[in-house]
Amino acid sequence: MRSRLLDGASRLFREHGLSGTSISDIAAAADAFPSQITYYFRTKEALFVEAACRDMLYVARAAEQAALQAHTPRDYTRALVESVTATDSVAFFAEALTLTRRRQDLAPLVERTIERLHGEGLRAYSNQIERHGWNTLRDPDATSRRFWALAIGVMVEGYAMGRSADELSREMLRVLGDQSTARPAGDSARLRLVGERASSSSTSEGETSS
Repeated sequence: MRSRLLDGASRLFREHGLSGTSISDIAAAADAFPSQITYYFRTKEALFVEAACRDMLYVARAAEQAALQAHTPRDYTRALVESVTATDSVAFFAEALTLTRRRQDLAPLVERTIERLHGEGLRAYSNQIERHGWNTLRDPDATSRRFWALAIGVMVEGYAMGRSADELSREMLRVLGDQSTARPAGDSARLRLVGERASSSSTSEGETSS
């Protein structure tokens, strides 16, 4: 029932917004009673924030899956961006962020969602650069955080200006720029992430090997 309520609420909130969606509308969409919404979520605002957070995590997972087939850093970034800008989930999440400014009791859920986005983004990006031997241009954690911060900013601005998904994608790619570079052919050195201590592969000067 909880999942059904979130599914119905997500669709209605994205189509009509918070003020344009009533508890009775959500109950009807989920084939539920209005009292079940207050039982599971207490308020319509809490349901709005949870639905937005869930959708944001869904789009992040879809973007990660889409980028798995990329073999170059630019293709990887493009796959992420095209997946994120193809849906309005980021804009929906931005509305939830705004709502928590007035409802601090709802802020913890948003904070947990943001930290999960960053953590899973870091894991996915680190796996890719290790897998392909790419050289990251920034600390991987900073790269993940920067991606989502720019995604939210570009899409909020883009929706306000009536930009299409293609325009949002182009603008986000322009602002992001290169995230990493491919290792030159023939370079067999092990990839070192930013912040990882470099290890010497040869003995120091004047030291003989045993």
